[in-house]
This record gives sequence, structure tokens and C-alpha cells, in this order.
Amino acid sequence: MLKKIFLLFLIGSLTFVKAQETDLLSIPNPVEYDGTEFFLARAKQRSKTLFQQQYIPKDEQLENFNQIIDFSFFNKEIEMELAVRQKVESVQSRKDDKFAKVNVTESPDGTEYIVDFYISEVPEKGDSFIEYDIYRFKKFDNGTQKSFLMLNYAKRIYGDLKSAAKLLAKQRDQLMTGMIEYKIPEIKVLAVETKK
Repeated sequence: MLKKIFLLFLIGSLTFVKAQETDLLSIPNPVEYDGTEFFLARAKQRSKTLFQQQYIPKDEQLENFNQIIDFSFFNKEIEMELAVRQKVESVQSRKDDKFAKVNVTESPDGTEYIVDFYISEVPEKGDSFIEYDIYRFKKFDNGTQKSFLMLNYAKRIYGDLKSAAKLLAKQRDQLMTGMIEYKIPEIKVLAVETKK
């Protein structure tokens, strides 16, 4: 009996340790967004200059999330208009996706852009879904270093695509307002150990 309890404790501990991600961008964990807490689920240095962190609500999985927040931070200057155009073109290229629709909004002062869009997926395995994404593009310049952030919030609804599309369309204004008003935390790339 004692061995079983110890084994269960050990497995539980290993699962907990495995679930922990190392914060690369000094972003508070959890992130609060639109009244929901999102917890760090994945943190990766994708390249020399790109750092990505993804957050999901407590009881969700990355593979089949309902909501996700993604911070993709470039530790270099990026041409914002080009990044916006690439995102728009990636949605417009989905010729077989009848739900794909994209909008671009520029902030009044011209320092930020928001690209929001719908896409749908009908996978061979698993449930079909409609996804509504909002990307916020923002440049940073602290005097010595220029950097760039793509902040993404995505919400998925699984099941009947027409019903899901209608439901997300009703939520669009509230979700857009949440992204526009979201106070981006101070981002600072932490020292990352490089594997040899």
C-alpha cells in the first residue's frame, strides 16, 4: 500500500514538473485577460530573435484549447506593415475555407495595428471548429533596442460550423474591445541558456 501511494506521489510530481515552463519574457503568470486567468503552457525560443509564450486557462490543453493567448516577441526591429500584410495574406490564401474573413484596424495614433479574422478547420480526426483570432502588432523602442510584439488571442468553438460562426460573430465587439484595452505587460527577454 505504501509503495502504491509513493508511486502515485512520484508520478504526480513528475507530471507537475513536466508541466512547468520556464518564463523567457518576464511576463507575470497567470495572465489575466477579459476576466479569465491564463497560465503559461509553452515557452520557446524559436530563433535567435523570436521568443514565444502561450497561455491557456487552467483546465485546457494546447491540442484542443478553447482560448489561448500567444506572445510572439522579436528582439529586433520588424517592419510592422509587412507583418500585418503577411498575416492578412495567410488568411486570404485559405481558398477552401468559406468562413475565412479578415479585417485590419489601425490605432488612431498609427503606432499599432490589429488584424482580426475567422478561420475554420475540419480535421480528419477530432471535432470541427471555428476560430476567431485577434492579432495586435506593436513596436517597442527603449532607446538602445528596437523590438516587436505580435500579441494573439484566439477563441475556438467546436461543433457545427454555422452555429459556431454566428456565436463568435456576436462576441466579436466584446473580444476586440478586450484586446484594444489590454495593458501589455513590460516584456524583458531573460537570459536563455543555449544548448551546445
